[in-house]
Amino acid sequence: MSSPFPGMDPYLENPKMWPDVHNRLIAALGDELSPLLRPNYYVALEERTYLEEPGELVLVGRPDLTVVDRGGEEGTSKRSGTPTVVEVELPIGAEVRETFLEIRTAGEGEVVTVLELLSPANKRSGTGRRMYLDKRELILSTRTSLVELDLLRAGDPMPTVGPRLRSDYSLLVSRAHRRPKADLVPFGVRDPIPTFRLPLRRGEDEPAVDLARVLHALYDRASYDLRIDYERDPAPPLDPADFEWARALIRERGSSTRL
Repeated sequence: MSSPFPGMDPYLENPKMWPDVHNRLIAALGDELSPLLRPNYYVALEERTYLEEPGELVLVGRPDLTVVDRGGEEGTSKRSGTPTVVEVELPIGAEVRETFLEIRTAGEGEVVTVLELLSPANKRSGTGRRMYLDKRELILSTRTSLVELDLLRAGDPMPTVGPRLRSDYSLLVSRAHRRPKADLVPFGVRDPIPTFRLPLRRGEDEPAVDLARVLHALYDRASYDLRIDYERDPAPPLDPADFEWARALIRERGSSTRL
């Protein structure tokens, strides 16, 4: 089935599924933009890699430590004097890969715009957030524009100055020639995903990016409906009112799954 939600499907935010969604969506956006930007620009799919420290890892449905007693029946090792052998798991850092897009000029390869889709590591304290904020600060100090897509309800939003409405998701467009001003568009789980204009060089026509259409088409191509269990709460969970809304919406759309 197609996505039952008018905008972002909150079930796609599950940490087990999000890395797949993130990488596919970034690639799909690149494919969407490439023909719109020819012949003056091309889209480069870039990647950053870093090691998350053990204390930063968030594993859903898995304990931090697994202990298996191989000492035999309870009390056996104490009577025999044989040491108890315990199997444990050691906390080991994990390599994290995050993809993003760079809009570059044809010929010179100058980076005009960076498009980022936030990951869970960017929105919680730790290596991922520190590295992202350092890169963000560097971009904002140059003549490169920034588009920042936040389709994750969990975690801390990226810092901005001035009033900020509380929202599930947000879209930030920072045009280099307007800094420090930027356009922030908050939206909720019940809202359609806003279309935005991709900033290029000042004075040039900016193509419209229909993020909702790209995401919904990806949902169909990737068969996410076969991977999502709509009988369960999404992770992170919705608030009760939004969850009841989601249940009614899925039923109304004639979902083949049962809640």
